[in-house]
Amino acid sequence: MSIIESILLGIVQGITEFLPVSSSGHLSILQNIFHVETNGSMLFDIMLHLGTLVAVFIVYYKDIWNMIKEFFLMLGDIFKNARNFFLNRIHKTSLKYTKVVHNSYRKFVVLILVSTIPTGIIGVLGKDLIEDASKTLLIPGICLLITGVLLLMADLAKEGRKKPKDVSYKNGVAIGTAQGLATLPGLSRSGTTIAACIFCGLDRKFAVKYSFILSIPAILGAAVLEVKDVIAEPVDMSQIGIYAIGMVFAGLVGYICIKTMLVIVRNKKFKYFSYYCFVVGLVAIVGHFFI
Repeated sequence: MSIIESILLGIVQGITEFLPVSSSGHLSILQNIFHVETNGSMLFDIMLHLGTLVAVFIVYYKDIWNMIKEFFLMLGDIFKNARNFFLNRIHKTSLKYTKVVHNSYRKFVVLILVSTIPTGIIGVLGKDLIEDASKTLLIPGICLLITGVLLLMADLAKEGRKKPKDVSYKNGVAIGTAQGLATLPGLSRSGTTIAACIFCGLDRKFAVKYSFILSIPAILGAAVLEVKDVIAEPVDMSQIGIYAIGMVFAGLVGYICIKTMLVIVRNKKFKYFSYYCFVVGLVAIVGHFFI
């Protein structure tokens, strides 16, 4: 892989990871049409995703820091309640229990955990299917058309008002399931999860935040699952520096796109991306039969 190819794929990853047009679909289409050889592609894909992950941490660092703090405070309250339970049973005392989920950040933490469960299950069970789907132009093309439909529906959906305290755990499962299905190339993760959030009645600004913070455990989990494959895959060490350049570009462009996405969702401009998905999806489908 050349530096130019690495930069190109990094920019594509940064744009399509956060704008609702599917990063995996575009990478799959580029690699199928132009036959880009990455010589250790799995490692490169992981590095690109980690680059965009850094962008999420930078944009939402205050929320993420508060969520991490509340997560450990929740664990402390759970252990305290467990201790009080056993003391009450053994010594017949009447120690009071602490309410574990008592603020918005704690509720948000639990919602992210709930959403991550179906995402993880679908990701693990569908791993081979997803890899096979990336080797053809047909599946990414069809999924891009589905993404376009979802984006149009999201624009037309009524305005939601739900913040963390109002979101049900059933909503969390639905959003996590949508993210799991979006591992198919061409089905935009951000577009699908934000659309799912909007359909569940979430406030549009919170829907964007939910989608991008939800991507953190998904990306980290996928990276951990692929570590053994990366170790087994031969990698040209001279390519590591080139991969790192792509990762940096993915992060920089991703940061800009997250900021852009907030404006797009608030102003209901998904329809323009849906038109783009329709065009690219049709091109990919045609390309499957003629390239």
